[in-house]
Amino acid sequence: MTAIHTDAALPAIDSTELRRCLGSFVTGVTVMTTLDADGQPEGITANSFSSLSLNPPLIVWSLRLSSRSFNTYQNATHFAVNILAQDQVHLSNRFASSGINRFEGVAYTPGLGGVPLLEGCASYLECSLEASHPGGDHVLFVGRVQRIRVNDIKPLAYGNGGYLSVQSLDVA
Repeated sequence: MTAIHTDAALPAIDSTELRRCLGSFVTGVTVMTTLDADGQPEGITANSFSSLSLNPPLIVWSLRLSSRSFNTYQNATHFAVNILAQDQVHLSNRFASSGINRFEGVAYTPGLGGVPLLEGCASYLECSLEASHPGGDHVLFVGRVQRIRVNDIKPLAYGNGGYLSVQSLDVA
């Protein structure tokens, strides 16, 4: 028996509906930080972040090819994943904005390789760039986790087009 390839009969995926569907998957909110070629801090809000491997410790995130920060991250040797706390919506919005100095008035300390660690985050992962891979209109960045810090603060979440707070469920 021969398998019949039927993908041609499927309707095209509407990008607006795909975005709406993906929005039902709740994610954490991060700000990816690094240094540009001149040693200046760079940061961008990203919820396209995930763990990849515990051994070795790897994470993955993606960035759109058309992002103004793309070349900076493509050439960076180190970056940090700043997992935002639930009271840091203002930082998420700031680092998602364009045309401003995103670091103006933002408190941070230097991490590995001088990469900015934003003050008050729920957690931090300091990474070296392990690899990058094309993925449609994005590039996947794989980071090797070099150092972590976890604070006892509730993280910020995002889903269905808005910010959410996280609460534990008592499930038996």
